[in-house]
Amino acid sequence: MKIRMTAITTAALCLGLAAAAVAQDNPVAKREQMMKQVGASVGALGAIAKGEKPYDAGAVKAALTTISTDMKVFPDQFPAGSEVNSAAAPAIWDNMDDFKAKSMKLASDADTLLASMPADQAGVQQAVQTLGANCGTCHQTYRLKR
Repeated sequence: MKIRMTAITTAALCLGLAAAAVAQDNPVAKREQMMKQVGASVGALGAIAKGEKPYDAGAVKAALTTISTDMKVFPDQFPAGSEVNSAAAPAIWDNMDDFKAKSMKLASDADTLLASMPADQAGVQQAVQTLGANCGTCHQTYRLKR
C-alpha cells in the first residue's frame, strides 16, 4: 500500500512539474495559471469574509502575498502574438500601459493590505471589497466574455 501511495504521489508531482514547465514556455498557459492562483487566493479570502472559514492570519497573508507577487509580473505574460486561444481581449495590446497600471494597482492594494494585515473577519471583508473592485474593473475591459 505504501508503494502504491508513493508511486501515485510521485506521478502527481511529475505531472505538476511538467505542467509548470509547459506553462513557463507558453505565455497563455502561464497567465492562466497565475489567474487561477489569484482566483484561489481571492476565493480563500472570500470564504473568510463570508464566515465559511475561520479567520486565519497565515491564510490571509499567503493569499495577499500571492496576489501581490503574481500581479506585479502578470502584464509580462502578454507578449505580442499571444492573443490567440486566450480569454484576453485585444484591448490589452492596444492599451498595455493602462493594463499594466491596473495590474500594479491590484498589487499595490494587496501590499497595502499586507502592511496593515486584516486582523479579523471584518478586516478581510474590507480587503475583499478593495481587491474585488480592482478585479472587476480589469475584467470588464480586458477579459473576453465567453
